[in-house]
Amino acid sequence: MSIEVKNISKTFGNFKALDNISLKVETGELVALLGPSGSGKTTLLRIIAGLEQAEEGQVLFSGQDAREKKTKDRNVGFVFQHYALFRHMTVFDNIAFGLRVKPRPERPSADQIKKKVFELLKLIQLEWVANRYPWQLSGGQRQRIALARALAVEPRVLLLDEPFGSLDAQVRKELRQWLRKFHDDLHITSLFVTHDQEEALEVADRVVVMNKGKIEQIGTPDQVYHNPANAFVLNFLGNVNLFHLRVEDGKAYVGDTAIEVPGFKAENAKTASLYVRPHQFEISRQPKNKSFLKATVKFINPAGSMVKLDLVTEVGSSVQAEITQEEFGALRISRGDPVFVGLKNITYSEYEI
Repeated sequence: MSIEVKNISKTFGNFKALDNISLKVETGELVALLGPSGSGKTTLLRIIAGLEQAEEGQVLFSGQDAREKKTKDRNVGFVFQHYALFRHMTVFDNIAFGLRVKPRPERPSADQIKKKVFELLKLIQLEWVANRYPWQLSGGQRQRIALARALAVEPRVLLLDEPFGSLDAQVRKELRQWLRKFHDDLHITSLFVTHDQEEALEVADRVVVMNKGKIEQIGTPDQVYHNPANAFVLNFLGNVNLFHLRVEDGKAYVGDTAIEVPGFKAENAKTASLYVRPHQFEISRQPKNKSFLKATVKFINPAGSMVKLDLVTEVGSSVQAEITQEEFGALRISRGDPVFVGLKNITYSEYEI
């Protein structure tokens, strides 16, 4: 089932939570709503679920207007950040809850409910916890139980609000890999909220970047990361260096040094701003051409697959760069050493005429 929202707006007092939002999630897609706190992600999710009402706009499920439908009639599964499991119920009873409260004509038999619950426990690989209580489980296990409970009623749409937000980093990583595989097996239309850029880029088919109640960009993880629509998207999706340049006769200057900028076309500009990811720098012991800036190494973090460098250029600007372990070994640099910095590529640029 597809989800479509058209021109949705929502205010809380004087605060504009959503401002004319339109979005379509295709059947079987896994889409991430990504943005900082207060960007409207959870409000949009709750409006789709029917837990909030919009002042303007439509919510369509497979082309049918859902605004007049109550939450229980929308056939939506909702997974909350803090699980919302019943502490006094066993895992089995938590998962069975949605089936047991169905109207009598629609309610499965006890044997059917038991079969369904154990099918879901097998699906989430937790068959052995059926008789335990939520407080006896780890955070990752409780989140999987919350997901199984949402799936028990066979929803056509799955909505997840910061599903891994309260878990530690290692468990988050394991669960998001599990969620991606889980979705590939079930192909249920899913929409999840997160403020974690890495999580969205790793898990989602498409990413919706939100800010201040508006959508900044919609695209695949590759598109939003490598081709950001604006400076906000670029800054929100990972570390970035900002250079303010002077432009004269179509050439870009940092201080008195003319630098070569790949793809730079600003013949009529007076100034320019360049946004450069840490991995887009070339670091060398000697300048490879006149556009390389002299810099000093201030800090080195060699942990991980990439070595992180904090540099200060001769004009006083700070640079965060990343190089491979092999490049680091070949450079043989230490704190305080002089190096030269060139650009291999840029991610985004803005010009002022």
